[in-house]
Amino acid sequence: MRYGHSFYSYRRRRTREVVVGDPHHGGVIIGGDHPVVVQSMITCDTMDTAACVRETLALVAVGCQIVRITAPTVKDAANLQNIVAELHRSGCHVPIVADIHFKPEAAMEAARWVEMVRVNPGNYADSKKFAIKEYSDGQYAAELNRIEEKFTPLVKLCQNLKRALRIGTNHGSLSDRIMNRYGDTPLGMVESALEFARICRRHDFHNFKFSMKSSNPKVMIECYRLLVARLDALGPDWNYPIHLGVTEAGEGEDGRIKSAIGIGSLLCDGLGDTIRVSLTEDSPREIPVCHDLLELVPKLTSDCPPHGWASDAVSFDPFNFKRRETPEIELAEGVKCGGEQPVRVVVTRATWHKVSPKIRPNADVKPEAIYEDLNVAEIDPVEDVDINCETQFVTVKDGVKLPVIVAFRLLVAKLKRLGRTNPILLKDCINFEPIPQEPKIALLRASVLIGSLLADGIGDAILVRGEAGAGQSLRLAYNILQAAGCRSFKTDYVACPSCGRTLFNLQTVTARIKARTEHLKGVKIAIMGCIVNGPGEMADADFGYVGGAPGKINLYVGKQAIKFNIPEAEAVDRLVDLIKEHGKWVEPEVVSPA
Repeated sequence: MRYGHSFYSYRRRRTREVVVGDPHHGGVIIGGDHPVVVQSMITCDTMDTAACVRETLALVAVGCQIVRITAPTVKDAANLQNIVAELHRSGCHVPIVADIHFKPEAAMEAARWVEMVRVNPGNYADSKKFAIKEYSDGQYAAELNRIEEKFTPLVKLCQNLKRALRIGTNHGSLSDRIMNRYGDTPLGMVESALEFARICRRHDFHNFKFSMKSSNPKVMIECYRLLVARLDALGPDWNYPIHLGVTEAGEGEDGRIKSAIGIGSLLCDGLGDTIRVSLTEDSPREIPVCHDLLELVPKLTSDCPPHGWASDAVSFDPFNFKRRETPEIELAEGVKCGGEQPVRVVVTRATWHKVSPKIRPNADVKPEAIYEDLNVAEIDPVEDVDINCETQFVTVKDGVKLPVIVAFRLLVAKLKRLGRTNPILLKDCINFEPIPQEPKIALLRASVLIGSLLADGIGDAILVRGEAGAGQSLRLAYNILQAAGCRSFKTDYVACPSCGRTLFNLQTVTARIKARTEHLKGVKIAIMGCIVNGPGEMADADFGYVGGAPGKINLYVGKQAIKFNIPEAEAVDRLVDLIKEHGKWVEPEVVSPA
């Protein structure tokens, strides 16, 4: 199966057009030859009309082209009429998407008032009780018939009213039926979405797009690749557009890095027609990150195939992550890389001189080798090479006129042709720009390039040179490895971006939890505003802090709720107690003043 035009040159996937609203009166067209559309979601209560209008206008003011609003109940869905009317009175005709999870009747009401309805097949008219049950083919077919009965009225209504649909599956929120047949896997996510798409097609309704979201960038990348490959295999008229996003990415640098790895790598492969960067911050702060990512893509790709390279063979499995097998080598004194070793962090000598005096002996973030001291063979991947030793450390030669992702994919393909498994040093820069990049751009650029290759299973050490600041470049390298799931040097947080369903202030609570737990290396904590983004979408988190009711919190271990209805004022303390009960707590280190 293939998921794109080529692994070595850029061409945007051509999709059918999906019309959202009136394109001549504020609406947008997704797909076709149209630019990638940027969208976000407001965070206030859907019943607060004035706040919804205010937040929507704030998003539009910074360039948001589609605004999503949650509609958890029929009452909320009905109030979309008032919100849209007020927006129109303000002269704003931005398309509105109603976010629906559990209630088909809410979707039917919302479709009367807004331009698009988002449904999650794992929640919409399907069961999710984490029950283990074997489904016979007959039982499975009966369930599909039941779902079609529930979903068809919405399809017909959208068809009649010229609305659009988003069929959006989320990792961890698949139905019991899908989970028991396919597991909590990219394949399960794709099959769940295709079931709903087939219902649309049976009624000759095609004005829909797909999304496949996960808080794990590697899972998210696999899902979209598999979806596009399946759509291509089903036939040319299955070329529906797709929406890209890493859900619950978090805040600050971590949220931007995760989003850049997931969204940026797929954009560089030519996939994606709309995007959202989901941050646990005020929604308008998401939009500049989207624009920065979109502006980077032409700079990180080329539509020209590499000179002299006729093959399009791929040297990794794009649908099942597996780290490339290499021999273990000595990288520096006391530091090994390759094999089963963690992906190592290399710095330049200039960076070493600046950061080494500030590094404590037991620090988790520290340089592990100096680039200029390495015995590394620098290779032009389009030229003939002769590597006789598999323990020779290799990288792409500086000055090679290729995009970084293409250059390293070619290097791996060339080594494979030679029957070599040499360890590889990844670099975010092989051609330097004369003007230093802004820190925010350097962060996104390195995350897209190195993160994309790590998600391909490529890389045994990394070198970040695009960030001019010595300390910032070192921290960025480690943060990329953490976000890509290659190393864990600090607490990992999965935090949803908030919406009208959220039952507490996510930004305040996230900061409070981080203040108590950010020293717990290797522990993953999910902070979810409501039960929709609760036990399922926490996926592989160790502990969960989930809004259960107004002012009440439920605490989870994995996907299992352990404590219920804890007053919010006590909930962070009880979370710490739960971490201690399960042997994951260590006391924070007391650092003596210098």
